[in-house]
Amino acid sequence: MKGFFTDTTLCIGCKACEVACKQWNQLPDDGFSFTGLSYDNTGHLGSSTWRHVSFVERPVPLGGTIAGNFSWLMMSDVCKHCARAGCLEACPTGSIVRTEFGSIYVQPDICNGCGYCVSACPFGVVDRREDDGRAWKCTLCYDRLKADLTPACAKHCPTGSIQYGDLVELRVKARERVEELQARGMREAYLYGEDEQSQPGTGGLNAFFLLCDKPEKYNLPPDPVVPTKRSKRSWTSMGAAAVGLAALVLAAVVTP
Repeated sequence: MKGFFTDTTLCIGCKACEVACKQWNQLPDDGFSFTGLSYDNTGHLGSSTWRHVSFVERPVPLGGTIAGNFSWLMMSDVCKHCARAGCLEACPTGSIVRTEFGSIYVQPDICNGCGYCVSACPFGVVDRREDDGRAWKCTLCYDRLKADLTPACAKHCPTGSIQYGDLVELRVKARERVEELQARGMREAYLYGEDEQSQPGTGGLNAFFLLCDKPEKYNLPPDPVVPTKRSKRSWTSMGAAAVGLAALVLAAVVTP
């Protein structure tokens, strides 16, 4: 099982991962207009942006030494390739499959553009292109993996913020990194989506992150859940409602 470990404390916002992803996968540009979102010209993940570097401004406590009393949080976001993938479970055509590397891949020649996967993704990653309506997202550079090559984004990350490899080994490295940072005084450092225990709603993420603030600061959901995981509770509620309705009808019939 392969995946990504992204250490946000090492991200410098250079966007080399974005550029490498677009170049390798021959993705179209996102326009060159001024967005007003500081240095974030792409805005979010989408059908033509499979890696997105976010720039988050946050205030620091009064008396802080940072000029302007604010600091940056930077993170290179990507498809999480969930252990339990909502998009895969929702796809009616078999277009979305799990590869031999454990990644989630959308087969463009089978996708019919129904959009079920878009609403089923708890992270809002999957997106459809306007021209043909088909769904697109990060493939974990499936073509490169088959050739025993590192995904383009991780290959070109100059600081080692994006690390690719075997998930078991990545988790060990990630835990050691958190211990190191906490020992140096960064008590707020923690892992997001490392395994099923930390994120039962998705079964854990095959692309997980080291964060230093609440997930919401990075535009990540605090408790993502695959829609089908709620289906049992929905059916239970519907059954209880049906029983209650039947009881009311029976009471109305037998009441003189």
